[in-house]
Amino acid sequence: MIGAKIDRERAEAFGDRMLEILNAGAVGVMISIGHRTGLFDTMRELTPSTSAEIAAAAGLNERYVREWLGAMLTGGIVECDEEGRRFCLPAEYAMWLTRKATPNNVAVFAQYIGQFGAVEDQIIDCFHNGGGVPYSAYKRFHQIMAEDSGQTVVAVLTGKILPMVPGLIESLQSGIDVLDVGCGSGRALNLMATTFPNSRFTGYDLSEEAIGIATREACKRCLTNVRFEQEDLTTFEIPAQYDLITAFDAIHDQARPERVLGAVSEALKPDGIFLMQDISASSHMHENRDHPAGPLLYTISCMHCMSVSLAQNGAGLGAMWGREKALELLEAAGFTSVNIKRLPHDFQNDFYIATKQPVLMEKQRAAARAAQV
Repeated sequence: MIGAKIDRERAEAFGDRMLEILNAGAVGVMISIGHRTGLFDTMRELTPSTSAEIAAAAGLNERYVREWLGAMLTGGIVECDEEGRRFCLPAEYAMWLTRKATPNNVAVFAQYIGQFGAVEDQIIDCFHNGGGVPYSAYKRFHQIMAEDSGQTVVAVLTGKILPMVPGLIESLQSGIDVLDVGCGSGRALNLMATTFPNSRFTGYDLSEEAIGIATREACKRCLTNVRFEQEDLTTFEIPAQYDLITAFDAIHDQARPERVLGAVSEALKPDGIFLMQDISASSHMHENRDHPAGPLLYTISCMHCMSVSLAQNGAGLGAMWGREKALELLEAAGFTSVNIKRLPHDFQNDFYIATKQPVLMEKQRAAARAAQV
């Protein structure tokens, strides 16, 4: 603020923090590289090794591996001996950085940083001129989302998420009709189709690429009880025919989320269930100040979720649309009973179990705001 008296101690502390942020951002990019190249997975299996030995084990170029190790060493991710020749990934760190650490592999999420850097110029243009960046501009997004979903949803789907709904496992075992909207690469649906052969599964997604990946995986597994279709979720209309409809981290990206939720409500049988996973947050920005992943989630929202919706002249809700807005739209879509649940290990997601049975929505909103379910 012009004319304000400067607190020098506060200013210097903020300068130190800015340097920490720059270093952390740089380390984030290198963590993504470590994940994508398999370096973390390789180092997990090695005793302390030289850069040449690590590169040989990973099948990579030694010079690049050596420089990467420099970033990881100074960033506090790997350790080395006193001579600086042999490097190791501590077992305690490998618990958060390797594929065997699923569902706790944080390195998966580091990939978003490089992905968004690739569209930074287009996002800046949107800041000046409005509009959005289309899905097609994000070259690896479906691959990253498949890994993300593999950790947050697929890894715990049958053991923890589906059992949240009383009697659902038994119904799936007996045989019901299931639709997944915004199915992406189909990992969740292919898992359910494999686990519950008596049930019938359908997946919708706007992306032709994602539908192709999902279909090929279903064929590889010889699944006959699942099908995937490219579908614009803003226009689909189906009479009441599904016992269960799921949406995993998909609704807030939609151009017309209220239209999608309305169509979901219409597609459910009278006693059907809608299971929606979305980001655990408040609809009010100031109430998210202490969110453990707030900066990351607002960045993902700005750089992708909000923008792809606006690119379709949509609502642009963004990833942090929050419980209050979600409950408002669910009620408008005809859902009169909404129960929000969370998993003990997962601070990032809320799971909405919605039906068209009467309940006092105001009590649900109060429970949501308190995040006590």
